[in-house]
Amino acid sequence: MSTLAIVISLFLLMFLAYRGISVLLLAPLMASLAVLLSGEAAFLLPIYTDTFMKALGNYVIQFFPLFLLGALFGQLMADSGAAQAIAQGIVKRLGTRHVVLTVVIACAVLTYGGVSLFVVAFAIYPISRELFQQAEVPKRLIPAAIALGAFTFTMTALPGTPSIQNAIPIPFFETNSFAAPGLGLIAGVIMLTLGILYLQSRVAAARARGEGYGEHTEREGEGEESAAQASMPLALALIPLVMVIGLNALFTYGIFPSIELDYISERFENVSPSGQSGLWAILIALLSACAWLIVTRWHRWRDLKGTINKGCFGSLLPIFNTASEVGYGAVIASLAGFAIIRDAVLNVSDNPLISEAVAMSVLSGITGSSSGGLSIALQTLGSEYLAMAQAAGISPELMHRVATLASGGMDTLPHSGAVITLLTICGLTHRQSYGNLAMVTIVLPLSALVTVITLGTLFGSF
Repeated sequence: MSTLAIVISLFLLMFLAYRGISVLLLAPLMASLAVLLSGEAAFLLPIYTDTFMKALGNYVIQFFPLFLLGALFGQLMADSGAAQAIAQGIVKRLGTRHVVLTVVIACAVLTYGGVSLFVVAFAIYPISRELFQQAEVPKRLIPAAIALGAFTFTMTALPGTPSIQNAIPIPFFETNSFAAPGLGLIAGVIMLTLGILYLQSRVAAARARGEGYGEHTEREGEGEESAAQASMPLALALIPLVMVIGLNALFTYGIFPSIELDYISERFENVSPSGQSGLWAILIALLSACAWLIVTRWHRWRDLKGTINKGCFGSLLPIFNTASEVGYGAVIASLAGFAIIRDAVLNVSDNPLISEAVAMSVLSGITGSSSGGLSIALQTLGSEYLAMAQAAGISPELMHRVATLASGGMDTLPHSGAVITLLTICGLTHRQSYGNLAMVTIVLPLSALVTVITLGTLFGSF
């Protein structure tokens, strides 16, 4: 009965999230439903206050600085004009002959440099709309092009990406954001290459049918959040992105390894420098890039206080959405029926990489969130997977990369908040655009994941 209760609550969570109800409310309600149906009503209140809220709070403690600085950096990039300058610079160089590639590369450069995917979507959509109109390419392909550049290889595959998905496994596997760089690059090339080829084939098919941009009534205010507050030369606009990746690599491979950090553990017993230095490197890189943008554009800001406040406030909903899902996962893991589910997932395959990939994919699909599914899976099964990997002689770096890649496959099912937001920004419906979007964000990432698991099994981490 407890296992059935978990299944019911999971599917209700997925269905109601798709209907637009906030996970802030859904997560505790569905967790409570699972507890009640499991016959543990007498423990409902202590489970909420001690299990749900403790897991939520621990997640916020661990990752709030990353959400905060990431959102702030994205807002600074948008309002300084840097994001717009980079997008326009790429458009000038690639032109309208290759509109799909232009949009994908523009999104990829910004997200790999640390700009929030939602900021990127708002910034790139108006440019995409003009490009696709000029080239007579169907507007319905814009969401897929943006998603390919922002939701796939730069989020989960490329080594050093400062995305939250790439940071979540760090404390569990004591790795860093550059884990398994060779395999990550291979996965990234697969997603990018196959994605471009697929979308170009859709463009060619549309032209063969005589289909153009289409008749669309642009809604008032669509894409207005992308308006730059000030102009910026392209060279200057690229500097903060280079800083994020460069400083991250410098501290990960240069500074932290050269410093004896044992003194930290002597004073802070619960802090493992090897498990935290990867996060510290990303935070230092983002903070430095934020400071650079603020100082170098000091006399050009229209409303610096407003930008900072908007960026900071913009971090609250994402962090608490994900933390609520983690709290939900902790409650589910505490129920007796979870042992059956856990054993089923762990025994999917003798290969820990396959078992891990299945767990991350399923939970990301159910929650409609790569970071939410990844967090739930690692919070509940992370220690088991690490032990399985050590017993099988599998590198923690490989486990890190597979976990991250797996979280970025099924996370864009129709109920995904990211999908719904992107379609809303573009003024399109699931019926018009979801099929192509699903191909580049689900099918192709899963093919890259299979490739990485195969290569990792045969050759190990590299």
